[in-house]
Amino acid sequence: MAYITFQPSDYFNTKLHTGTGSAASITGVGFQPDFVWVKQRNGTENHVLEDSVRGATKLIQSDSSAAEQTGSQTLTSFDSDGFSVGTDAGWNGSSNSYVMWNWKAGTTSGITTNSDTSITPSAYSFNQTSGFSIIKYTGTAVDGAYLPHGLGKAPELLLLKSTSLAESWNVYSKPTGYGGRGHLNNGDAFDTSRGEWYSTNPDSVNMRISNDSHINGSGATYIAYFFTSIKGHCKIGSYTGNGVVSQSPFIYTGFKPGFILIKKTSGSEYWGIIDNKRPGYNTNNYYVYPNATSAEGTSTSLASSICANGFKPENNDTFWNTNGQTYLYMAIAAEPFVASNSDPATAR
Repeated sequence: MAYITFQPSDYFNTKLHTGTGSAASITGVGFQPDFVWVKQRNGTENHVLEDSVRGATKLIQSDSSAAEQTGSQTLTSFDSDGFSVGTDAGWNGSSNSYVMWNWKAGTTSGITTNSDTSITPSAYSFNQTSGFSIIKYTGTAVDGAYLPHGLGKAPELLLLKSTSLAESWNVYSKPTGYGGRGHLNNGDAFDTSRGEWYSTNPDSVNMRISNDSHINGSGATYIAYFFTSIKGHCKIGSYTGNGVVSQSPFIYTGFKPGFILIKKTSGSEYWGIIDNKRPGYNTNNYYVYPNATSAEGTSTSLASSICANGFKPENNDTFWNTNGQTYLYMAIAAEPFVASNSDPATAR
């Protein structure tokens, strides 16, 4: 039973927005976010990711290998209860609908390093309570370089992108280990026996990285988003599908998820995101694909349930539940199974 001393919404929140076509303030997030990921729901605009470490108007796209761009009418400022946006169609097109996922980090000094650290972040923001950090760095081309992450425990998921080079996203996960490497911008199976992570799993201080140009090229710049499991707030793990709708796997997280990122790692398949804010919940949760610009999907063949202490695919689609296939997930709580006020999460 997961017991925490904070509310998950202190560090993560999903906002829905209808575009106005003119500059607007998005409020009600509940905190000043440090990382905002947005997708137009009713159209094919790119997924856009902006963070406080790189600064407002600096964007990258989860569905693209393109380098960082500057969008003067995208997210224009990070505010005390949300953020402000301009008129960009990816954020605020008139009458368009958007989903906006928000994370709080917040600690911008005092990151722990050791004598072996060979990369010094140029800027960062981390939060050990929620298990999330943003690290900006310049590549050194040192093979086996130590990259500090600030989490105070080993990261279990890393989304890493060069901001100066047109390179694919690189993904590390604890379930696939140091030999595994995925790409957020495509649906390929995770590679195996790869050397990007220097054949070493991360520890409580550092992530080891190779000198490959897509993660550590000399003089190139990068942004890294680190996540780790925090009891009652975030769970990163994997499960095996069985292909049986009536007896589909139940994935226990210890809390009621508000956000689920999923990817079949053993074969080719799109990445997916569902959450508890978009219509269709439950059991036909609406979904978007992080590696594609497609509009929000609503197919009942991908039905799933968000439960009080986990989630469950209600299908046998390859996206969620192919027999014998392995699936990576990151779930973030909407409610802990038991919160600090001893109230249990509501049923699905």
